[in-house]
Amino acid sequence: MPTSSQIFCRESSLLAFNRRVLAQAEDVNVPLLERLRFVCIVSSNLDEFFEVRMAYLKREGRNNPSTVFDSGRTPAETITQVAAEARDLIQQQYEILNQKVLPELADTGIHFYRRHNWTPQQHEWIENYFNRELLPLLTPIGLDASHPFPRLLNKSLNFVVELDGKDAFGRESSMAIVQAPRILPRVVKLPEELCGGADGFVFLSSILHEYVYKLFRGMKVKSCHQFRLTRDSDLTVEDDEFNNLTNLRTVIQSELHDRDFGVAVRLEVADNCPNEITQFLLARFDLTENELYRVNGPVNLVRLMAVPDMVERPELKFPSVKQNYPTEFRKVDSLLNVIRQKDVLLHHPYQSFEPVVRFIQEAAHDPDVVAIKMTIYRTGTHSELAQALLIAAQAGKLVTVVVELMARFDEANNVKWARRLEEAGAHVVYGVFGYKVHAKMALVIRREEGSLKMYAHLGTGNYHQGTSRIYTDFGLLTAQRDITRDVNNLFMEITGLGQANKLKKLHQSPFTLHKMLLNKIDREIAHAQAGKPAKIIAKMNSLVEPSLIDALYRASAAGVQIDLIVRGMCALRPQVAGLSENIRVRSIIGRLLEHSRVYYFYHDGAEEVYISSADWMGRNCFRRIEVATPIEDMALKKRVIEESLQLALADNVKAWEMHGDGSYTRIHAADGETVVSLQDSLLQKYDC
Repeated sequence: MPTSSQIFCRESSLLAFNRRVLAQAEDVNVPLLERLRFVCIVSSNLDEFFEVRMAYLKREGRNNPSTVFDSGRTPAETITQVAAEARDLIQQQYEILNQKVLPELADTGIHFYRRHNWTPQQHEWIENYFNRELLPLLTPIGLDASHPFPRLLNKSLNFVVELDGKDAFGRESSMAIVQAPRILPRVVKLPEELCGGADGFVFLSSILHEYVYKLFRGMKVKSCHQFRLTRDSDLTVEDDEFNNLTNLRTVIQSELHDRDFGVAVRLEVADNCPNEITQFLLARFDLTENELYRVNGPVNLVRLMAVPDMVERPELKFPSVKQNYPTEFRKVDSLLNVIRQKDVLLHHPYQSFEPVVRFIQEAAHDPDVVAIKMTIYRTGTHSELAQALLIAAQAGKLVTVVVELMARFDEANNVKWARRLEEAGAHVVYGVFGYKVHAKMALVIRREEGSLKMYAHLGTGNYHQGTSRIYTDFGLLTAQRDITRDVNNLFMEITGLGQANKLKKLHQSPFTLHKMLLNKIDREIAHAQAGKPAKIIAKMNSLVEPSLIDALYRASAAGVQIDLIVRGMCALRPQVAGLSENIRVRSIIGRLLEHSRVYYFYHDGAEEVYISSADWMGRNCFRRIEVATPIEDMALKKRVIEESLQLALADNVKAWEMHGDGSYTRIHAADGETVVSLQDSLLQKYDC
C-alpha cells in the first residue's frame, strides 16, 4: 500500500478543485454573469465541504483522536491544515467578487447598492418594502432568563443585535437575535426607474441592517451583525434504530428533521464583527477560533445564484445548449424497435436525455410490456420518469423501483417519490442496508412472440432531467441478451436474498468491480514487462482508493503509460520521480460539469472500454452497489474514446495539469498550436 508521503490529503484536494472552479470567475473569456455564478458554486461546494468532510473530521477527532489517515495526519492535524487552506480560498473568493466581478457588473449596468449609496428614492422604496414584506415575518428574540438563545437552522441567515435601554416591560436586555426566514429572498431587485434604467439589487442583509431598529421600538440599536452557522448534515442510520420489520423510509423521515440541527462545524461572520460578539457566538455553539470564518461581504453567497436569472442580459451568459436528438430515434414510432436491432449510445447533455424518458414512458403505455425495473438515486422534484413509473404501476404492470433513501441531500425528495410509488402499487425497495444503490440502470421486459424480451438502460449519471442538461454523462440503451440478463440478476440481488450471481458482462461493486480494475491494471503491467505497448486511461470525478493508487504506481514503474482525467479529488501524486513518472493527471473545469466515468485499457490493441457509475473511491468499491458496463460495439467504443478521453487529453482551454505536490497549472495552447476545448468541440459536433 502507498505510504503517507505518496497519498495526497483528500480534503486538500477537494479545496484545490474549488480553486479551479473559482478560477472560472476570474476568466475574462467566461461571460460575466456566469463568472458570478461560479463564485456562488464555490460557496455551495464549500457548504457541503463543511457539512460533510469537516463534520466527519470533527467526529473522528472527537471519537477517534489517534486515528491516522492515509495522508499520515490525525483528524486534528488535518482540520488545522484544511481550515487554513479553506480560509485562504474564501478570502480569495471574496476578493474576486468585490474587486473584479461586482465592479465589472456595475460597468455593464448591473449594480449592487450598499446602504451608504442609496438615493432618497431608493431609501423610500426599500423602507416600504421592509414594512410590507419583511417586518411582519421577523421575530426578534431578546436574550434574557426567559428567552434562551434560539435553536438556529443549518445555514440560515441570522443577526445578532446589541441594544441599549428598556423595553415595554421594563426589561433590560443588551442583546437579541433576529432570524431571517428562508422564504425571504437574499437579494432584492429594485424597480428599473430607481436605477436609471439599469438592473439594481440590494442585499437582504443591508435592508435588515438599515431598518432593524424598527423591531425594537424605544430602544437604541448599538450594532447589528450578520452571521451564519453550518452544521453537521451527514445523515446516518444505525443498526439499532430499526429491526427487520421496520420501514427504512419511516426511519429516514424521522432523521431528516434533525439534520438542520446537527453539531455546529463553522461560524461565518462579517469581517467587521467585533471580537466580543464573535467570542459570544463561538461560546454559544461550542466552536473554536479555528472554526470561525470572517468574510468581506454577505455571509451566504449561494443565494446570489438567482441573480443571473433575474437579469435579461443574454450577452452576459452562456448561450443555451440546444440538445441534439439522436438520429436513431427520429421519426420512429417505437424506441424498442430500434434498440432491438442495435445498441444506442447517448452522450449527455450534447444529446438529449429525452430518449431515456421516452424509453420508460413508452414501456408504461405499451400493452405488451409486463414489467419495468429501475433504480432511483437522484431524480428531481418534478420527474417525468417517476411519473411514467406511476402510470405503469397504475396500469397493472409489475413495477419495481429501487429508491436510494440515503442519497445525500436528496433524501426528502426520494422519500416523497417512494411513498407515491408505493401508493400506486409499485414494489418499492430501499436497496441493501449498509450499501447505497448508486448504479444507474433500468430494465423493460416485454412479451414478444410468445417469449419475454428484455431491454436495458445503463448510465454514468442520475435519472435526473435537470442535471442531464449540465452534467456530461454516457448512457447505453441495449437489448443484448447477456447484459440484460445481468441487469435482471442485479435487480434480483438487490430486491431479494441469496448469494451474488455470476455476471457475464457487467462488473459490480461491492463484489467484482474493484477486483476487475486491479486485474486489468495487472494485465497492462504484464504487457509492459513483455515489451508490448501498455496504456491505461481513466476518467472519473474522484480518485482516492489506496489500493488502486498503489496499483497505478506499480503500473507506472513497469512502464505503463497512464492518463487520468479526474475532475475533483485526486489523492494520487503524479510525475514524482521513482514513483509515478508515467502518470499524468488532468482536470477539466468548464461550463458543463464533467461527470462521466470511463475506464480504458489498451489490452495489446484490443482496447477495452467501460462506462460506469463508480468513481475510484473506497465507498464506490466496497460500500455501494455500482455497475461497470463494457462498450463492445466498435463504432460506439470509438465514440467513447474520442469524445470522452482523446478530446479531454487534447484540451488546452479548460484543462489543468496536476503536479506531485497537489498543485495544478492551467494548460494553455502554445504558439501555433491548435486550440482544443473538449466541451466546445462536442457542442459544435452535435450542433448544440
